Amino acid sequence: MENTNGILVIGEISDGKLASVSREALACARNLAKQTQSIVGISILGNNLGTTPTEAIEYGADKVYIVDDSVLEDFQVEIHLSILENIIMDYNPKIIISTKTSIGRDLAPRLAFRLGTGLMQDCTDLWIDSDSGTLAGSRPVFGGNFIATIVGMGSIQVAAIREKVIEELEPDTKRKGEIINYPTKIKPSVAKTRLISRVKEKFEGIKLEEATIVVGGGRGLGGPEPFRQLEVLADLLGGAVGASRAACDHGWISAAHQVGLTGKTITPNLYITIGISGAIQHMAGCNRSKVIVAIDNDKRANIFDSARYGVVGDWNTILPGFIEEVRKLVEP
Repeated sequence: MENTNGILVIGEISDGKLASVSREALACARNLAKQTQSIVGISILGNNLGTTPTEAIEYGADKVYIVDDSVLEDFQVEIHLSILENIIMDYNPKIIISTKTSIGRDLAPRLAFRLGTGLMQDCTDLWIDSDSGTLAGSRPVFGGNFIATIVGMGSIQVAAIREKVIEELEPDTKRKGEIINYPTKIKPSVAKTRLISRVKEKFEGIKLEEATIVVGGGRGLGGPEPFRQLEVLADLLGGAVGASRAACDHGWISAAHQVGLTGKTITPNLYITIGISGAIQHMAGCNRSKVIVAIDNDKRANIFDSARYGVVGDWNTILPGFIEEVRKLVEP
């Protein structure tokens, strides 16, 4: 029983590095640590971890619990769960922060159940409740129409945060921390499933969730062809193409481009929307954009309530001229 007030982040690895969502979780944990005067730990499970533990310290971890084993090359929920249980028993954290990723959605509910506590799911913010002194958070409910405040119960609180809602800290290469090679006996036999194959989605250019500029299209475009023009504009600006759920549901563009409550959360410096009405479910995925520029023929469209700049009119008339003006600015 090392630290009854500690915070533990369940870390994830992406392309051999600490996943961006884990860096965001560390930023969230550091804020909570200031309120509780506690330390931040992170668990990292995988194979050939390389400099990932050092990276975790640079982004805010005080202690890094690592398990580096070939058995952990692929994610197996039962194996990861058994190791995490042991780490939690030794570290004894009061708060555990997971993420709403495919891995987090598998791990967090099971982990909360085994610990005999509840799960604060899909949180967009976390803080310490001043009345109870326990973990509290906010999350969208009823399709994003309302934001609910939830408070954790029990001696351990488990929360899963949404991606791209908390800004990660700037890395500090001078920061000190402790890397602990956690001793554990891994039993592959506990796995009830096995990975047969992995198919990676092919994605060219900038990833939507990492783009600083996004050009999004919606139902108002009327079909798949206009998205070619959006791709031209995005290429000129060095950005990525996004879309509303309606456009994806119609098959005009793949679901990988969907922005919103049931799609991806984006935080670009500039979000240009064409033919997107601004339904609250869509805005839940882009409301942290620094600047929104909206083009729509309906002056009553909800998107204009969130846009800093808006153009009311037919995108067929506006967009070609807009693209040409951008071309003049960016091309020699």
